[in-house]
Amino acid sequence: MTFRDIIGQEQVKEHLMRLLTENKLPHAIMLCGPRGAGKLPLALAFAQALLCQHPGQDGACENCPGCRMSSLWAHPDLHFTFPVCKIKSGDHPVSDDFLLQWREQIDRTPYFDTEDWLEDIKAENQQITIYVQESDSLQRKLALKSSQGGRKVVVIWLPERMMEQTANKLLKLIEEPPHGTHFLLVSQEPDMVLGTIQSRVQRINVPPLSEDSIRQALLQRHALSAEDASLLAHIAQGSYTAALKRMQNDTEQAFFFDLFVQLMRHSYARRIKEMYRWSLTAAELGRERQKRMLEYFQGQLRENFIYNFHRPELNYLGHEEENFSMRFAPFINERNVVDIMDELSNAERDITQNVSARMVFFDLALKMIVLLKNG
Repeated sequence: MTFRDIIGQEQVKEHLMRLLTENKLPHAIMLCGPRGAGKLPLALAFAQALLCQHPGQDGACENCPGCRMSSLWAHPDLHFTFPVCKIKSGDHPVSDDFLLQWREQIDRTPYFDTEDWLEDIKAENQQITIYVQESDSLQRKLALKSSQGGRKVVVIWLPERMMEQTANKLLKLIEEPPHGTHFLLVSQEPDMVLGTIQSRVQRINVPPLSEDSIRQALLQRHALSAEDASLLAHIAQGSYTAALKRMQNDTEQAFFFDLFVQLMRHSYARRIKEMYRWSLTAAELGRERQKRMLEYFQGQLRENFIYNFHRPELNYLGHEEENFSMRFAPFINERNVVDIMDELSNAERDITQNVSARMVFFDLALKMIVLLKNG
């Protein structure tokens, strides 16, 4: 993979290669930005450039022995750390246990998110973490000499998912890495990363992709019509991953939309039995899916509030979502939008803290009765 394979982000690419060519490369870089902006693809392309014997303007040369390997992801001097789950109680999982799934996902597309990863490792109903055993595993790998005689590179995906013990054990390794070792951290919630780690890395912000970059990528890589590509690029809000999911008629998002519609309709009509059944359905989802659902609800609330201003360029709704908003948006206004958003945010916080999901969702539905009537 070279920088030619990365969608947009020209300034970030130039900055990374300038660090390399001008010999100003820090031992640890953290790429930060929203989902779908291309942080992981940038890290992968830069990792290949670091391992390449003759990197050029576009990154790796693709001709040296390391670049000609059948798969960069199997390069002996490239190591990955990413969040995983326990298959059964008492397990002590590390990234290497899921390396096959990781490589297969990157080969399919490096533009993926936690939802895709959970599906890959069959952990849709679990939360994923970088466990403390990971630091021990990484220390053993980096204690070995480079097999190619050059650099060693560690890509850490979602360092905010580290257990505190893991982060503390890796801190010394990141602060004083073995000679020739470079860390590339990829974070979408950098403020959740241990502060002492943040202070020891050079942070590079990766902005959302432009609509035009996403549109061009959809046209060139997926042969969409110009109209469909433009609509998807607008709805994606800077995330190529979101555009791909929309293009593939993502079933999870459709499911979340259905749950959002049910919640609002049942609450407005005060159908207590249906609201209780709704809360049971939502409670059966895993914690990670529940958090994604509540994030989706918050996004829909924002879209319905903005819809009232009749500024279509500020809305990011699919066709079905817009059809619902035409009737529902008037019930979301300045009198209740902040309170409803607060309740959704509080529900997400409670789910993260392992409060009973059944209680959280039924309480949310009951509160929605009053909040919608206030509108």
